[in-house]
Amino acid sequence: MSSPLQRLLALVAVSLTAGLAGCADLPPVRAVRIATAATSEVMCNAAFVSRLDPQRAADDEMRPAGGMGLIAWGLRSEVDAERHEVRTTFAGQALGRATWREGGGCTVVHGDAPLPPLARTARVAQPDPFPGLAVPAPVPARDPRLAAAVDAAFQETAGATPRRTQAVLVVQHGRILAERYADDIRADTPLAGHSISKSVVHALVGVLVRQGRLNPDAPLQLPAWQTPGDPRATITPNLLLANASGLPWDEANRGWDGATRMWHVEPDPAAFAMRVPAETDPGTFFAYSNAGWTVLSRVLRDLNGGSAEGFNAFAERELMAPLGMRDTVLTIDATGTPMGANLFFASARDWARFGLLYLNDGVVNGRRLLPEGWVHEARTPTLDAGYGRGFWLNHRHDRHPLPGHWGLPGAPSEAFFARGYLGQFIVIVPSLDLVIVRLGVSYRQGGDVETVGRLVGEVVAVLRGAAIQPSK
Repeated sequence: MSSPLQRLLALVAVSLTAGLAGCADLPPVRAVRIATAATSEVMCNAAFVSRLDPQRAADDEMRPAGGMGLIAWGLRSEVDAERHEVRTTFAGQALGRATWREGGGCTVVHGDAPLPPLARTARVAQPDPFPGLAVPAPVPARDPRLAAAVDAAFQETAGATPRRTQAVLVVQHGRILAERYADDIRADTPLAGHSISKSVVHALVGVLVRQGRLNPDAPLQLPAWQTPGDPRATITPNLLLANASGLPWDEANRGWDGATRMWHVEPDPAAFAMRVPAETDPGTFFAYSNAGWTVLSRVLRDLNGGSAEGFNAFAERELMAPLGMRDTVLTIDATGTPMGANLFFASARDWARFGLLYLNDGVVNGRRLLPEGWVHEARTPTLDAGYGRGFWLNHRHDRHPLPGHWGLPGAPSEAFFARGYLGQFIVIVPSLDLVIVRLGVSYRQGGDVETVGRLVGEVVAVLRGAAIQPSK
């Protein structure tokens, strides 16, 4: 016999699903649509990109998310291995569907029509620029203090929110000093970078700037932004890269904010992003705008033939092949636009290779991939924020309600880092020629930012020969 709460939830479900056809944009209905689409996407990526248990991925990443406790009882997902697809329903309705395509990862699909296949991107053969990252097996730390610091990042505390660390990699002078993975993760497993993807967009925009194909300080001249008096007409690529475009902060991790709607409800996320109005004058206020990064992703597509294939060929030729990134998936949406705000995947070693590009001022094996000064600008604060362009900085240590901390507590002030939802970090410490990668699925504040900061601080102490402070 059902409880009163279950009967109430069932009534809510009936009310919601009955209105899906005619009231699809009502907030409650939109939240259910987002939940089904996001669950399908997470499970699809686990099954067909990372080759992990899709149900475990949903349990770890989706079940703890805000609001999911109210509707998880009604969610049902089906993994179709033959079609490379996952479908999720709520109370038998509100279908969310995600489909995998080679060369495009898993894409949320609206409607029943199949996605067109993508043409295969030819691999560019180049010598591995980082042979120290190409060793066949994971490299355990030789120094027991370094091993202890890495092991502590995986330890769980009874009664506390799980940290669910998936990978930790410590690289100095281009060689692995320490490496550890969760039981189901391998050195070549592509893992979600979430907003680390934005740092990759920063690099790809930099390539266009170096090639003279994009002026970072000239307004983008997007047709949707050209209405007389529209402040967006003055937005430049650099303002978007700095999150100072005037577009609003659209990510609150509540399940139905502007970003999740854009990714999981809108058939054309970039077109939706271009409709987002400015909230402040460009260049006057820091606001973390996924819409802005989605606009830049469309620019990357349009300046490379206007197709997914053109973008993939550009990214392979100009970034992934020169860095030796072979276990990387750049997700493409249904319009052929890269999901550069949130959905690029790479192995821990490939994320380290990307970090080495910024450690070495945009130069790899003597070849300059990024313009001179591009990395310096990435490390220069935006307005009063703890952010540069595409990277977070460590000159501020006060709390912030969304990132948890502006900086990385415990890490050196010179450190700068790429950062993603649920605890994805690529931390760069220039004075030690050091890159540290931490990947996981942590709902601790700021993606377990305090533990990650402690990890970085302890590794730095070992390398500098200093005493490690006891962990709290």
